Amino acid sequence: MDRLYEQAAASILTVPDHEVFASVTKILGLLIEIAGFGKDISIGSIVHLRPDDKTDIPCEVVGFRENRALLMPFGSLEGVGLGCKAVIQKTKPVICPDERWLGRVINALGQPIDGKGHLPHGGIPIALRNTAPPAHARTRMGKQLDLGVRAVNTFTALAKGQRIGIFSGSGVGKSVLLSMMAKYTEADISVIGLVGERGREVQEFLEDDLGEEGLKRAVVIVATGDEPALMRRQAAYMTLAVSEYFRKQGKDVLCLIDSVTRFAMAQREIGLSAGEPPTSKGYPPTTFGELARLLERAGSGIKGEGTITGLFSVLVEGDDHNEPISDAVRGIVDGHIVMERQIADRGRYPAINVLKSVSRSMPAIFNDQQNAVIVKAKQIISSYEDMAELIRLGAYRKGSDPKVDEAIKIYPEIENFLSQNKNDRTEIEEGFAELARIVGMPYGENHNSNLHPQHPDHPNNKR
Repeated sequence: MDRLYEQAAASILTVPDHEVFASVTKILGLLIEIAGFGKDISIGSIVHLRPDDKTDIPCEVVGFRENRALLMPFGSLEGVGLGCKAVIQKTKPVICPDERWLGRVINALGQPIDGKGHLPHGGIPIALRNTAPPAHARTRMGKQLDLGVRAVNTFTALAKGQRIGIFSGSGVGKSVLLSMMAKYTEADISVIGLVGERGREVQEFLEDDLGEEGLKRAVVIVATGDEPALMRRQAAYMTLAVSEYFRKQGKDVLCLIDSVTRFAMAQREIGLSAGEPPTSKGYPPTTFGELARLLERAGSGIKGEGTITGLFSVLVEGDDHNEPISDAVRGIVDGHIVMERQIADRGRYPAINVLKSVSRSMPAIFNDQQNAVIVKAKQIISSYEDMAELIRLGAYRKGSDPKVDEAIKIYPEIENFLSQNKNDRTEIEEGFAELARIVGMPYGENHNSNLHPQHPDHPNNKR
């Protein structure tokens, strides 16, 4: 009975107390102008175009021009013409997630697209375009989150509540890496946003990469590349809104968006259509502001809530890791995982360059023994790669440098350690023990001693 009451109360919040009517005065491409709305409309308002009694096309207000409101649609404009009735929705766009959403696939409007029937609604409304928790009230990052991937767990470890970017060109394997982490993570729930994804790859991702077990504790939001820009942008908002619901329930959530670049491209389409001036590589100024607002919503919540650990893939254009969106995301998130085509070309997956990847929660979440193993492994990789050309050409003479000699001997084993099949899971301790063996360092039962002063389990951080 209580659940029914909550659902009814939440539904009432989404019903407008009155309707305001306007009419279409101009259509140019996907941009619609309406007039006759008075003061009942603002940026972000939802307007429904009704060309006939059976058709309802939701749109969003993206700007104003000469006493006209500018709209962009969430769907097709078929049937819409001059004088078409426009109904302005006065309520703030919200969704009402529920734990029964786990295992479901929905679109950017919160509608089920998996053929499993009705999607039940919960009793807590969450604003789609929510604001991040107050900075002074947010808790600090927690312990390390096990993601099941050796290269990430050791060289670019994530703490609960951390946000990290995965930077990669197309076809380098970022989607498979994301699916591995979603499937093998120890987080309570995964919320996965496929923004601008290829339509044919969605079912492959769900069945082959994520799998039945991974889907059971995940919610997947899909907006394919052929959908309107508003749908692609809203898919990212929906992903964060669902994550925020579960964070409020005290859960540790793994939030994945693939990709943030396509979200930025959708925002670019919207901004340019509304008349914004193009700046860096054609991106209007609002794109970078929207990126910050979106990514800041992830992270730790206020006291008593759970965490959202954010993994955001960035599709770098032309393998240029310094293009505008990559630069902007790097400045917002708490670290970056760099995937390189050259590594993928030689057959090592996931193709992570561990020397160029950075996690800002390290070394605080490791103890001294773990940090020593990572430093030693990075020194070996660096020594080998500095001399890689000479070694391949046969120009390096054995005995010239003891560190390089050691690297030549150990490097193949480290490469094998970093390579991981998508059906293989490795826990944190198992990975460290193997890496310590490879680099010839002890890793015994006392590895929990000598904690870093900022480690969550250090006595100074106990309350």
